[in-house]
Amino acid sequence: MKLTRIILLVASVAAVSPILMAQGWPPTSDHLTMPIWPGTPPDGVAQTHPESTTTSGNDHLIAGRPLEIEANVSIPTITLYRPTKFNSGAAILVFPGGGYNILAIDLEGTEVCDWLNASGVTCVLLKYRVPNTGPYPKSPAALEDAQRAVRLVRQHAAEWGIDVKRVGVLGFSAGGHLSAAISNLYDEKLYAPIDAADSLSAKPDFSVVVYPGYLALEDKDFAANAAITPSKDTPPTFIVQAEDDPVHVENAVVYFMQLKKAGVPAELHVFAQGGHGYGLRPTELPVTHWPTLVETWMRTIKVIPPK
Repeated sequence: MKLTRIILLVASVAAVSPILMAQGWPPTSDHLTMPIWPGTPPDGVAQTHPESTTTSGNDHLIAGRPLEIEANVSIPTITLYRPTKFNSGAAILVFPGGGYNILAIDLEGTEVCDWLNASGVTCVLLKYRVPNTGPYPKSPAALEDAQRAVRLVRQHAAEWGIDVKRVGVLGFSAGGHLSAAISNLYDEKLYAPIDAADSLSAKPDFSVVVYPGYLALEDKDFAANAAITPSKDTPPTFIVQAEDDPVHVENAVVYFMQLKKAGVPAELHVFAQGGHGYGLRPTELPVTHWPTLVETWMRTIKVIPPK
């Protein structure tokens, strides 16, 4: 699939060098980071190389800056980023993209947490297992990590100042697919319960899907992915993608039509230009304002309070 080829191209130009971000990666000691599995994760993913953080070279820049890439993740973690000004009580788990092969950990991770924190939302960044950990059902590993992460957030909600009924997910590209997957497969029994957290719901209260892949099958004339079938119980969903996205805008449109048919409150934004993998970095194109649209939508569904 083109999505995988695009992400592998990003990975191939990676070269080790630091890049300073507002939040930065790896997270500093003032951010709580914890493994999501107490022992060996289920359905272990064989890794041929140690986990690494690299920075893409100058031949792959987004808004004039390179990407920070996390690769060969075998021990998934969540990192807590608390709101900076006020706490609305809402929380969002963020799933970076990367074709289920790498994670764009700053562009679609820490930079997203900067925005959410400034909007009064607690951000929980999931570093899920890669490579070759999805899309489900090809591999259950990334979806297992997402289910477990949502349950852990609910387990620690009181401690972290989170309303258990306002826990959402937001993902990009492959992470956008993961947001859609957990929004419909939250009850899928992918692993044996481990502790008290696994008695809690893995269902997100709302879902944001940004330039997703794998939701419409290119080799089947963009038919809907049969592994993800929305129902009336699928949470409210916001979707955004550009028409000129090489991963294909049909992923957003087909999924939206599935949600509409199931009676799920959904909002779809399709922009003429934008391509793929822009994250929140500002450009001259209208698509760059999608975070403002998400904030308005979250107020509309009463996840965060009015301004």
